[in-house]
Amino acid sequence: MKSLEELRALKAQMQGKMGIRDDDDAKVKVVVGMATCGIASGARPVLTALADEVNKRNLVDVSVEQTGCIGLCQYEPIVEVFKDGEKVTYVKMTTEKAVRVINDHVVNGNVVMEYTIGAYQK
Repeated sequence: MKSLEELRALKAQMQGKMGIRDDDDAKVKVVVGMATCGIASGARPVLTALADEVNKRNLVDVSVEQTGCIGLCQYEPIVEVFKDGEKVTYVKMTTEKAVRVINDHVVNGNVVMEYTIGAYQK
C-alpha cells in the first residue's frame, strides 16, 4: 500500500467479494456483531445469509455491515436493524432467521418479535 486511495480501493474490492454493502445513504442498515464472541457463536454464516438475501432481492437502499462487540455475548449472534429511525436488536440468530428478518422486517416492515432481545429476556 502506498496511499489511502489504494487502501480504499482494496476495501471496496473485498466488500464486493464478501457481499457486504456499506452505504452511508442506505435507508436500512443491518449490522452484525462480528467480534470474537459473535464469530464463535456463528455470526459469519448469518452475515453471509443477510448479504446474500439483500443481493438476491436487489435491495438497493439496504446496507449490510459488520461491527465489533455489541456487549451482549450471551445472546450472540446479534443482528441490529436500523430502519425508520428505530433500532431493533435480534438475538440468537441463525441463517434461517436472517432470511426471515430480511423478508418480514426489512422488506415488509414487520418486526419479527420472537427473535428480538425482548422475547429472550422474559
